[in-house]
This record gives sequence, C-alpha cells and structure tokens, in this order.
Amino acid sequence: MRKTALASALAAALLPPLAAQAGERVQHGSIFPPWQHGENNDAAQRGLSFTVTQVDDLADFHGDVSDPKLVLYVGGNYFFAMAPLVAAFEQQHPEFKGRIYWETLPPGVLEKQIETGGTVTSGNMTWTAKPDAYLAGLKKVQSLIDQGVLTGPAVPYVTNSLTIMVAAGNPGHVKGLSDLARPELHVAMPNPEFEGIARQIEASLKKAGGEALATTVYKTKVAERGTVLTQIHHRQTPLFLMQGRAQAGVTWQSEAIFQEQIGNPITHVDIAPAQNTTAIYAGAEVRTAPHPEAAQLWLAFVRSPAALSIFERYGFKPFTGTTSAG
Repeated sequence: MRKTALASALAAALLPPLAAQAGERVQHGSIFPPWQHGENNDAAQRGLSFTVTQVDDLADFHGDVSDPKLVLYVGGNYFFAMAPLVAAFEQQHPEFKGRIYWETLPPGVLEKQIETGGTVTSGNMTWTAKPDAYLAGLKKVQSLIDQGVLTGPAVPYVTNSLTIMVAAGNPGHVKGLSDLARPELHVAMPNPEFEGIARQIEASLKKAGGEALATTVYKTKVAERGTVLTQIHHRQTPLFLMQGRAQAGVTWQSEAIFQEQIGNPITHVDIAPAQNTTAIYAGAEVRTAPHPEAAQLWLAFVRSPAALSIFERYGFKPFTGTTSAG
C-alpha cells in the first residue's frame, strides 16, 4: 500500500468517533492540520515522508533541527505567513537557504521551552533547538527583556485585531461578542494560562458587556462545558468549528482570513471597532542566542517592505508607532 493510501486509511479509521462527537457531521482528512501540507518546511533534504493525519503530525515545528543557522520561536498567530516570509528572507540572504528552523506555538509555551534550554518533547520524540529570536506580543516581549531572558530593544513590526471565527454559514447565528454568553452556543476560546490573545479577548468582552460577559464566557461556561479552552488556538479553534464541536471562537482576524483563503469552511463575524482590541507584534534576540547576528538579520527583515507586504495579505497592518495596545 502506498504511503498516501496508508495515511488515508488510518485517517478514515479514526473518523467515526469524531463524527459522533461532532453530531454526525461529515469529516474528511483535509480539515486536520497542518493545512499547508508540508509547505512550511525549510529543510532541503526531507528524507522519508511520513505524515498521517490525526496520528503522526507535528504541525507547529518546521525545518531541519540538526544544524540550523537560525532558530525562531514565533507566536503561532501567523504560522501561515512563515513560509513566504522565510522564502523572502532567503532571497535576501541565500546563505540561510534550507537552514532555518522555526516553531509556531503559543508565546507562553515557547517561554517555557526557553526555560528548558530549548528542549521540547512531542509524543515519543525529544529534541533541542536553542532559539535565536523570540517573536510575540509587544508586552510579552518587553516583559521577557525586563526579566533578562531577551536582549532589547524590542522590535515592533505589525498589528492585528480580533474577530469571531465561525463555521461557514454561521450556524450559531452569531452577531457579536455578547452572543458568546448564550447558554446553547458552544465556543472555543484561547486559554489565558499561556495564550496571550486571551488577555486581549477578555478586554474586548469587558468592552462589549462588562465584567459579567467576561465572567460568563471564561468562567461560568467553562465550568458548564459550554466553553472549551484551547491549547493551540490557531489550530484547534478552526478544527473544532469544522468538526461541529463549537459554533464560534474569538481569534485574530488574520487567522480567519487564512482559513477562508485556503478554502476551509470557515468565515468570520466582525467585532465592532469600539469593542475590538489591537495587538502589536514584536520580537527580540534571545539572550543566549547561538546565532545572534542571524537573529538581528531576521528582526530587521520583519519590518522591511518585503515582509510587510506578506503580512498585509492576511490583514496585518504595519506598526506605525501610534497604536497604544500591545
């Protein structure tokens, strides 16, 4: 049996339980990450290809870890933009071709990995990738500079705003943030413990409905299992929507735009400007960076016209120095 047929057979074998959990909605392998089918992999020699949807799948680890010349820890909010960003960077710096490794996990998770010296375990595999640069929200980056984990100054480059991601057709009839409190509406929300976006979401919920709305969504409904807290919201929220396990989830606007661009059955509901929250994305060199010069090259690149044009494809806006939130 060919590898693709094997992968399809294994995926199909797992679908009935998921379908039952999702209210017998039809499932198919293409809804499971990674959605870019290996395109976000900078390795020149990939060897054996063995990716089995739902079974063996490292969606947020990219490239060859054996001898990289640049290691990036990137908050997962723009995992989809990294492949074109890396390609553009390598055009300017061809000496890095095929030698960049990056991770796109929640900022708090990446912080914990820095604390372990860059060592991480996924499933039965453990490896070490010591980071050169860390990129996340400006406040998180500045905090880690203040703690001595990162070397300043922080380098801000783009901004992003929130949206309500929903399945195509908006089956939950969501019109705004206040609808997330409805008892019958199942929602997927980022975990405040390690996903920085949760802080911005809570701020927006309070703008829309005060402390009561934030408490209902993030405490009452969590206890009642009407809100599921994600571990990697940029992967799980769209997946839960496509599975029918949730009808709505707050994410960054860019993530919904990406899902729509690749043709997944996802759309979004705009949040009123007065209730929305803007984040500033920034980066800094890791104090113990093995390749500090490479880190500085990347930090200069992410605010260059070439990089900003890529970010703008997904709804990001260049940082102008006038946005107050972070």
